[in-house]
Amino acid sequence: MCDVSEPAVARDSIGRDNGCMTGFPVLLDLAGRRVVVVGGGAVAARRVASLREAGADLLVVAPSVGPDIAADVAREPRGFEPADLDGAWLAVACTDDAGVNAEVARAAAERRVFCVRADDATGGTARIPAVARHDGVTVAVNGGDDPTRAVVLRDAITAALEVGDLPTRRMRPPGRGEVALVGGGPGDPELITVRGRRLVAEADVVVVDRLAPRALLDDLPDDVEVIDCGKSPHRHNLSQAQINEVLVERARAGRRVVRLKGGDPFVFGRGGEEWLACVAAGVPVSVVPGLTSATAGPAMAGIPVTHRGVAADFTVVSGHLDPGRSPDQGIDWPGLARHGGTLVVLMAMDRLALIADELIEHGRSADTPAAVVHRATTAGQQVVRAPLGKLAQACASESIGAPAVIVIGDVVDVLA
Repeated sequence: MCDVSEPAVARDSIGRDNGCMTGFPVLLDLAGRRVVVVGGGAVAARRVASLREAGADLLVVAPSVGPDIAADVAREPRGFEPADLDGAWLAVACTDDAGVNAEVARAAAERRVFCVRADDATGGTARIPAVARHDGVTVAVNGGDDPTRAVVLRDAITAALEVGDLPTRRMRPPGRGEVALVGGGPGDPELITVRGRRLVAEADVVVVDRLAPRALLDDLPDDVEVIDCGKSPHRHNLSQAQINEVLVERARAGRRVVRLKGGDPFVFGRGGEEWLACVAAGVPVSVVPGLTSATAGPAMAGIPVTHRGVAADFTVVSGHLDPGRSPDQGIDWPGLARHGGTLVVLMAMDRLALIADELIEHGRSADTPAAVVHRATTAGQQVVRAPLGKLAQACASESIGAPAVIVIGDVVDVLA
């Protein structure tokens, strides 16, 4: 800002060199400091509200003060006088009279008090920006003195902060590590929850599964440690006990650990075991639910798992156990065969034929509509529909394997 005491050369109405304002950004600590707001209308009310939050010692000067200005704010019910700015740290001119606002700006300049003009930003010596606040972060936006542009930018920044597209990795005190079990959803990175996305962006360590939305890892800073569990059928990079150990060890070292899983942590995700391991070790742990493929997979194929008049319930089971086992050793396939609701089976592609035979043997019609949704929600999604008795053969002819969701029931055809 130019010194108002310098000799006037091509100065504007408030004694400032034309074009000399640098727009230097700064946050002001106004707590307990006098701020004078000239004007009593809607604009003044907005300014008073934000200045009150900042703890300013407020004085409102206006012949008439609107009801939106808090009753406990000090006020002078009259026109502006230059002496009102004596001792002030900031002046805000927001009357509907440009002449009065200009007078406030001149009086402020004479007293070396910064002034904001609501009607003409260039006529003041300060600006009130559009402000975004999130998790201890404050972002102030000036849109080149275009308030609409500033608000649009502010709202975009706020949204990006909330979903983690703009990470705000806070410093943590030593020994304050924690673990978050985050459900990443069925595959598409856009289907993770807002909180889950934000926690991934703020993580120091990410322990990731094979079916988690790995595209989210591409945006992480280089100093984030990524530990790949890589679990897949018949191959584990880390055992469950080793995963538990990693979570606890990194958290005890004071790091923010995200256990990023596909689907939901508590739906066939062993999230409960990881939770118990953290609790036993005294490590703070939280869970962020995820969109499970048990419902998302069918939905992406146009299959509602329930539908009025067709299916009032659905059952989700894991198919990783041999369907030939007795019900007390595994899943009650005979009971599921007799039940008329929708059946959703996960982790079962290598046993699809056995499961279909078991269901048919115990009463499900071989003509029951069925479908397999492969890599649901991703660019590689494929859907195979066939009667239950022919589903395994249809998938084999299309070379469809894991990961996939199997849906069995009349709902498969209800929207087809």
